Amino acid sequence: MKLQQLKPLTTKYLESIGFVWHTDHDNSSYYISNEIVEISQEEARAYYDAANELYDMFCDAGEYVIQNQLFHELNIPFNLVDMVKKSWEDDVHWHLYGRFDFAGGIDGHPIKLIEFNADTPTSLFETAIIQWAMLKYNHLDEASQFNNIYESLIDNFKRIITLDSNIEKFEEYYQDLGWKILFSSISGSSEDEQTTKLLQHIASEAGFHTDFEFIENVHFSDEGIFKKSENFEFWFKLIPWEDIGIEESELALILTDIIKDKKAIIFNPAYTLLFQSKGFMKILWDLYPNHPLLLETSFEPLIEKKQVEKKCFGREGANIKIIDEKGRVEEETSGEYTNHKSIFQEYVEFPQDNEGKSYQAGVFYAYEACGLGFRKGGKILDNCSKFVGHIIQ
Repeated sequence: MKLQQLKPLTTKYLESIGFVWHTDHDNSSYYISNEIVEISQEEARAYYDAANELYDMFCDAGEYVIQNQLFHELNIPFNLVDMVKKSWEDDVHWHLYGRFDFAGGIDGHPIKLIEFNADTPTSLFETAIIQWAMLKYNHLDEASQFNNIYESLIDNFKRIITLDSNIEKFEEYYQDLGWKILFSSISGSSEDEQTTKLLQHIASEAGFHTDFEFIENVHFSDEGIFKKSENFEFWFKLIPWEDIGIEESELALILTDIIKDKKAIIFNPAYTLLFQSKGFMKILWDLYPNHPLLLETSFEPLIEKKQVEKKCFGREGANIKIIDEKGRVEEETSGEYTNHKSIFQEYVEFPQDNEGKSYQAGVFYAYEACGLGFRKGGKILDNCSKFVGHIIQ
């Protein structure tokens, strides 16, 4: 791997743009690494092509899941199934953005899909804004990145109205309709709040009327989604669909009726829960066996193969086991997702630096692949992993 050391952005600057989660929980180390990964133009293009190809595969596999009623296999909460199906059937439920996680792609290692964070992907602020600012702050060419996330999201917000690749129709449609988007996150998480407000800002630049409210203050009824007395035709929530299904069953029922009665449209749509489930990797392997971008995945332990056991809806590296060829656990993490269904995915080494730290690529997708960033950590990347930017040399 080729790494380049940079002068880090100051905490004063980071906080001035709303990036307040710059220091780890122990208050002793920075979350944003002061190094960047050097990649070639060919490597950047390979990440772009891989994400685009995989998204098409996900769409085809999603249709297969819907047609064959495989919701239980993917650990989908039963009270979200109707909403998943309805959002899949109607084109107005537009997938705004997601993030593919990859092993490989640099230093000669082939790209392999780890999972697709399709519903509530993190690292958006870091990938879209912070790594760009790092190049500018160090007097490097800020255009020398695979990073047009900001512009791609502006265009994709416009497609919410046009439902078409041709965003030139947006002005004509929007002037007639004047629709509004309400953005929500949970309170108490500065990362979730500021990421949501970044998306709100992007939607405002796209031309929408926008507002923000914490989810506990949003009113849901048969008539739609409201902030106080104001009704919103669109609602963006940085709250996982599975949490709504498991922890907020009454809200799940209300949102199902809202979608059925066309009172509002929600982003990301409920069908992204299919893609979010790590069980989807097993469906892909069944439909595309031995595809060069995929790792063998099963709902049962793999025979005589090193593998990773993880939960369908586990997050931040929780409840993961690395298991060797003889079934012995080499490394594992604890967490709150024990009751979720397990999948078993073929183990693959991540690219490593001279200190033995692993690097996982994250490629954002908004109508097409649009940006790259890296996470650095141990063999199991958890919520203490560092964000690492990149430069194309």
